[in-house]
Amino acid sequence: MRWEDLTSSQQQEVEHQMEVISRGAVEMVPADELKQKVMNAVVSGKPLGVKLGLDPTAPDLHVGHTVVLQKLRQFQELGHRVQLIIGDFTGRIGDPTGKSETRKQLSEEDVKHNAQTYKRQIYKLLDPEKTEVYFNSECSRR
Repeated sequence: MRWEDLTSSQQQEVEHQMEVISRGAVEMVPADELKQKVMNAVVSGKPLGVKLGLDPTAPDLHVGHTVVLQKLRQFQELGHRVQLIIGDFTGRIGDPTGKSETRKQLSEEDVKHNAQTYKRQIYKLLDPEKTEVYFNSECSRR
């Protein structure tokens, strides 16, 4: 798809989406590929699937998570799909090298509890109707 092939209204929509997506970002790598994907989504009417993986190593999200979750909310507001992949399997493993105290091995029950608290907290920023949640232990079986 080439820029010249888009209608004026499609070009305006792509420009609007890129402006929203890039707002607050220092750099997007590679920005031209993202713009191409946004163009394809605008022309086809098929939303982008934007994914974020989180390991539930603690019961609470931290402030750093809110930056990316707010960006995901912007994608939702632009009509795209957000897919969260909760690393319940990887969360149980922790840091196999034993070098990181913050990535200790957790029980399956701890991971499930943390994952549930993540979902409650995430839905304060993301629209639950527009958010698909997967667990990586389920994804590995597909």
